Amino acid sequence: MKHKPPKERKFGKGVVKCRRCGTTDGVIRKYKLYICRRCLNEVGPEMGFKVYE
Repeated sequence: MKHKPPKERKFGKGVVKCRRCGTTDGVIRKYKLYICRRCLNEVGPEMGFKVYE
């Protein structure tokens, strides 16, 4: 059985990927960060963000 490759997304949630890990879940686009919330929690203090627990 042959399968087609997934089509290239032009807009929507599937287009935006995390720069660091490549996931499409929970990506923060504000200020053009394009980093998911999990990666932001790891590298946020180095970037100048405060991480509250």
